[in-house]
Amino acid sequence: MDRQKFIECFGGIYEHSAWVAEQAYDRAPVDVQDIDALTKALRQEVDSASDDQKLALLRAHPDLAGKAAVSGELTAASTSEQAGAGLDQCNAEEFARFQSMNDAYTTRFDFPFIMAVKGANRHLILAAFEERLNNSREIEFKTALEQVHRIAEFRLAAWFAENVPGESFCTK
Repeated sequence: MDRQKFIECFGGIYEHSAWVAEQAYDRAPVDVQDIDALTKALRQEVDSASDDQKLALLRAHPDLAGKAAVSGELTAASTSEQAGAGLDQCNAEEFARFQSMNDAYTTRFDFPFIMAVKGANRHLILAAFEERLNNSREIEFKTALEQVHRIAEFRLAAWFAENVPGESFCTK
């Protein structure tokens, strides 16, 4: 797969951070038909990035049940993930609580709350918010990056489920 096609296929795996796919492609050939090799290559780029790059990656993520979701500005992947956790069905009180928690979290840590929400619901997410607000910035930075990796793994799994390796690989 050439560089442009690789970035087209995998540039959105890490939210608004095509640099991850670009650097993975430039570093070494990646077997795009092996989900484990691809996951490892992309993760390695994030893990070896500077703290400033990692912070930018975290800041590229939208708030959960935030203003971008309400205004329809989320990526398709984020929209689907948040809807899967029922965040698109918040009542006014829940929405206000998410806004309050998003604000408190961002004020404390200087990046948005990030959680791989697949398999979760809004009650579990709010509980995680409350628990993680007590973390130190160092622990929360590491936790948020791990959540980013989990999101990427879920997105790659979904991508592989929709795309069959071979001639038509990466047609979507």
